[in-house]
Amino acid sequence: MNIDAPVRHLGEIDVSAMRDAVLALGQEAWASQPHRQETYEVHQQTQSLVLVFTDGTGWPDIEVTKESGWPWLAEPAVPLMHGIIEGHYPKGGAIIRAMAAKLAAGGRISTHRDGHPSFHCSHRIHVPLTTNPRVRFMIDGRPYRLEVGQAYEINNQLAHSVMNKGPEDRITFIFDYLPPDAKA
Repeated sequence: MNIDAPVRHLGEIDVSAMRDAVLALGQEAWASQPHRQETYEVHQQTQSLVLVFTDGTGWPDIEVTKESGWPWLAEPAVPLMHGIIEGHYPKGGAIIRAMAAKLAAGGRISTHRDGHPSFHCSHRIHVPLTTNPRVRFMIDGRPYRLEVGQAYEINNQLAHSVMNKGPEDRITFIFDYLPPDAKA
């Protein structure tokens, strides 16, 4: 969504349950759903644990499905998402995408804009679970440091990219919230 800034800080959030659940999963879980990295070139160097997803087909009458990450991560993810929504957005909308996304040490997400109409209408929320000082999230040509224990809304209509030059993986929980009046 084209918000009034590149990044909107939503405040402090307890990520411990979500981080612990994600870190407890092995490589087989991360490899279980390669759709994003196989479909979207900019995500080739990522891995995802997808809870719910829509590809946007039939917009605005989309289908949102539970995916392979749901049984592993729904318990900590649902209250985390609902807490953020309750504190910042109108009730009655829908979570149309939710996933933990890993950018491995040395990996990069190339500069892009999220183009599907659903991205124009939904709020893209990032909740860092792990990071390191050498991760750079660039939005509209400027670097931003997204910290663990904080939640952010990203202006995904601006050009953005991520680079992880550090020795540790960067894992972020991402979800898209479509407000109740967004498709009207």
